[in-house]
Amino acid sequence: MEFNLYSSVALLSRTPSALDALLRDLPEAWLSANEGEKTWTPIDIVTHYLYTEQVNWMPRARHILEHGETEPFPPFKRFGHLTGPGTKSLPQLLDAFASARAASLSELRSWSLSPSDLARRGQHPALGSTTLAELLSAWTVHDLTHLHQLTRVLAVQYTEAVGPFRKFLGVLHCAGHSAPA
Repeated sequence: MEFNLYSSVALLSRTPSALDALLRDLPEAWLSANEGEKTWTPIDIVTHYLYTEQVNWMPRARHILEHGETEPFPPFKRFGHLTGPGTKSLPQLLDAFASARAASLSELRSWSLSPSDLARRGQHPALGSTTLAELLSAWTVHDLTHLHQLTRVLAVQYTEAVGPFRKFLGVLHCAGHSAPA
């Protein structure tokens, strides 16, 4: 599938409600669960979504539109969300993320981007030249990556409890994105 801004915005707009539906009011045992040492809990994942919403996707999109390839994106701390004060409750994090995402998508829609805008290039500090369309595509897939991670973190809590059914539960066999690289 080729990048389509409308399709990406449609998906990106649903992530906050998907997180909210899955996590709000869950017992603490689910919210503090992880997949082992140096892996993320559901709260860590929501905190990461909020952090990247504030410092990664839209700031880099603005950077491409303002600077093109003349200067690289400012560095991004992939695990920066783990170094913050961490004082917000899960409902506060979910609400803050929903608000931040709504503002991001409102701004993105207001740009009325043309195909030539989407083809504009920026300079990623590690990956080199990238287009705005590639950045927005990566944002979309980033959301799906962490939704996948979240459902896997929750599922592995019942690895032993499912007994022989484990054989048929693919999520329990996935070793995808979770721990820091």
